[in-house]
Amino acid sequence: MAPRMAVEQQKKKEFLFKVLVIGELGVGKTSIIKRYVHHVFSHGYRATIGVDFALKVLGWDADTTVRLQLWDIAGQERFGNMTRVYYKEAVGAMVVFDVTRATTFEAVSKWKHDLDSKVTLPSGKPIPTVLLANKCDGDGGDARGEWSDTAQLDRYCRDEGFVGWFETSAKENINVEAAAQLLVQRILANDVSSAQGCRRCEDTDSVKLTTRNGGARRRKCCQK
Repeated sequence: MAPRMAVEQQKKKEFLFKVLVIGELGVGKTSIIKRYVHHVFSHGYRATIGVDFALKVLGWDADTTVRLQLWDIAGQERFGNMTRVYYKEAVGAMVVFDVTRATTFEAVSKWKHDLDSKVTLPSGKPIPTVLLANKCDGDGGDARGEWSDTAQLDRYCRDEGFVGWFETSAKENINVEAAAQLLVQRILANDVSSAQGCRRCEDTDSVKLTTRNGGARRRKCCQK
């Protein structure tokens, strides 16, 4: 019996993935990480200085454990020279903007271009990145703009190379888990297929997004 258990344990797979969480100052990056890792939300705001870290352990399936090392990058760091160091060896990212502040959406493409210029997969392709439209619970008003046109945002994400986007709320725990799940799926797909070239996410053709009014809509997660 003991030898069989030893063989079964040897079959288990463990992964450690470095994931970046980036975006402008005050968009809720730290709150998203705290909600995802610790299942809490704090109304107190304290700006991240430089970079902070958190670890999330996922029992992905019966045979796979995924450890996510989440790097919380300060909003002002895009203007510094340290991001290349912070981004090194990352295999996935979340870019966050605040739906109540239009200027944070305007900065998304700058963050994405900065990311793509400083870190890539071994194949030379960009790391999988999810866009989070945060604070969709409505606190503080709603800066309607390009992000609120879902068809236009779908096109924007394809053009900018995002693997998908979600309306999120760290406060109300909306879509935080779903966004992370999609990102991990894409990271694992890259890891498994790294020697086989690019593979479509056939078994994740679409993802369900929760809207602010409690309804649902589907979003393609594959890049065209």
